[in-house]
Amino acid sequence: FPNEEVEDGFINFLVNFYQKQDEFSEFSIEEFIEDIKSGKADQFMQRMQAFFSGNDYRVAGNVELYFQNALYILVKLMGFHVNVEKATSDGRPDLIVSTKDYIYIMEFKLDQSAQIALQQIKDKKYDGPYALDGRKITLIGVNFSKQKRTIDDWLIEEAK
Repeated sequence: FPNEEVEDGFINFLVNFYQKQDEFSEFSIEEFIEDIKSGKADQFMQRMQAFFSGNDYRVAGNVELYFQNALYILVKLMGFHVNVEKATSDGRPDLIVSTKDYIYIMEFKLDQSAQIALQQIKDKKYDGPYALDGRKITLIGVNFSKQKRTIDDWLIEEAK
């Protein structure tokens, strides 16, 4: 995008015009948006798993960055505020999605485990900068499978 105004116009107006569908699709952008806006993190992750599973194996990436970029682009097109690798005092969470009512902090792993990803969020206190924010904070550890080329597993916890 040549400037911020054009990007904002595209995301807030043109995307909504082009994404309207006559038939229901579990992958319509409205379904993803509703999951995020209403705090349905598990449903969002199920939808993302199915979304990645439908990608052609010949073009799907096999590195963590592929999955991180795909999620970033999708969430950005939904119109939510999103940060990638935002530095904190003890590291950088892979993705932070902010809505009016929720903050989702995500850590991704490739061929490891969702538990390792979730534990990293907690160990490094990635939710610390948002402790006084007032919105509900959701921690999501995600493991991608290089062999399956999709989300292998995820764990979700509410920040304490």
